[in-house]
Amino acid sequence: MKKNLVLTALAAVMCLCSCGPKDGEYTFQIFTTNDVHGTYFDSLYVDGAGTRPSLLAVSHYVDSVRTADGEQSVILVDAGDCLQGDNAAYYYNYVDTVSQHLYARMVEYMKYDAIAVGNHDIETGHNVYDRIRREMSVPFLAANAIRTDNGKPYFQDYTVVRKQGLKVAIIGFTNPNIKNWLAPEVWSGMTFESLTPLVQEDVDRVVAAENPHIVIVAIHAGTGTGDGTSYESQGLDLFKSLKGVDFLICSHDHRPYIAEKEDICLINSGSHCRNIGHGTITIAVKDGKCVSKKLSADLIPVRKEAVDTFMRDIFRKDYEAVKAFTLKPVGKMNVDLRTRDSYRGMCDYMNLLHTICIEASGAPVSFAAPLTFNGFVHSGQLVYNDMFTIYPFENQLYVVKMKGDEIKSYLEYSYDMWINTVKSSDDDHLLKIVRGEDPRTGQKRYSFVGRSYNFDSAAGLFYTVDVTKPYGSRVSITSLADGTPFSGDAYYDVAMTSYRASGAGFMTGAGISEEEMQTRVVARYPEIRNLLYDYLQEYGMIDSAVIGDRSVIGEWHFIPENIAGPLLDKDMSLLFPKRR
Repeated sequence: MKKNLVLTALAAVMCLCSCGPKDGEYTFQIFTTNDVHGTYFDSLYVDGAGTRPSLLAVSHYVDSVRTADGEQSVILVDAGDCLQGDNAAYYYNYVDTVSQHLYARMVEYMKYDAIAVGNHDIETGHNVYDRIRREMSVPFLAANAIRTDNGKPYFQDYTVVRKQGLKVAIIGFTNPNIKNWLAPEVWSGMTFESLTPLVQEDVDRVVAAENPHIVIVAIHAGTGTGDGTSYESQGLDLFKSLKGVDFLICSHDHRPYIAEKEDICLINSGSHCRNIGHGTITIAVKDGKCVSKKLSADLIPVRKEAVDTFMRDIFRKDYEAVKAFTLKPVGKMNVDLRTRDSYRGMCDYMNLLHTICIEASGAPVSFAAPLTFNGFVHSGQLVYNDMFTIYPFENQLYVVKMKGDEIKSYLEYSYDMWINTVKSSDDDHLLKIVRGEDPRTGQKRYSFVGRSYNFDSAAGLFYTVDVTKPYGSRVSITSLADGTPFSGDAYYDVAMTSYRASGAGFMTGAGISEEEMQTRVVARYPEIRNLLYDYLQEYGMIDSAVIGDRSVIGEWHFIPENIAGPLLDKDMSLLFPKRR
């Protein structure tokens, strides 16, 4: 009897082996993208604006390798943030909601094997990402986005594809910090788990169930520093600890990065199709089993002019529809807007954002920040494309009830992100800038230590920021814009983005806990870009005198002027040197 059982078991093993790969060496090319942010087309839609890297160029390169090495040798994966950031994504998210989504069609054409869900994909709202799940045949993965009703993943957690007879498991994860950025309604029905230890647990589960030859983990999280301190950037933490994973694909921070060990490679291609992440794996199979692996990784700069012309022709009608929408006239403006002016004080760009927020909400106070590092919109006729430069994100407008002391603490927290304490005009830098290699471009330049979209100022108040004083004692608020005295004990309605009102960072700096934030939101309004469009439809003009009305937006300054002025002049010239 025992002999029969042994023979039966051996027969089963032989059957499995006969279905497995033949002995020999197998080489695969893994290509990765991440943070595409809607750069589907190479054109910027506006005549004379030039071209840019795009999915058209990615397709051209990847397809050339498929032609050379064989389709079965190529694996193509994206690590998220694909549905937001450009006119084409916006158009198919919110304008043309009847056609199959353009992104779904493009990635099917490009033969992606899997796509991880990014935080900006969630930001588009249920209507958009649920539609993508239905319309896209490519797996949309987020194993750590857990349903609150049954404890199962809201999205698909992993997929297995066969290449050259070998099994490739791709497991995807979204950013665990989504709840701290986005309004609850956009992620309703979900909760988000930390990547540690979940990724290892899921890898072990998938390996046990599927017995794959190659394991790829795609996370929409930053590379990080590997010291375990960043909840939203756990890439290097995982790189140091994961077992049984061949390639770890990171994203989110827009910083190209490669790390290699003998048994695992980390790839972060950056963003906006500027690079293609590339991994190579050679597997030796003997007696049906993998006996060795050789891995390597690098980044391939994208040649924006080398595009898949067949793909461009297929999607030309979509491009023309987006271009027509983009060039739609929306109003006029009598002043140039430069986002860089925000770093040194009040300016027309920030005045516009504050005016929109205050007028739409009726709140007496507004918080806002410059959302592009160096954006520019020329005066004159505005088209819808300009709306994306002025306000590139799909943030809603919220109103939050805050105590006067909390408003001051919030501003102290914000200004500490972008200024140093100085004593004289001979000090090195007032702005928190450093000279170094830009992690996104590799060029030596001055840049902010922090992200400029976190440099909030307030409107609706008269206040000063004393650059000679330390954090906690810089901001002095005298009154509301209408002249009413400001009180630290009184409560005020404050207009801000849904991103800020989610409770992370700034609210903690103001002394308001994440749990308490849920009770502080007193009103919600549409997306701020839409409010800007509504403003133009009502008034037809962005007038610098109207948006600069001090009785509405108040006034603030860096003081003392004899110290702050010269230092700001110097720092701005370093950040934005004149071209020779």
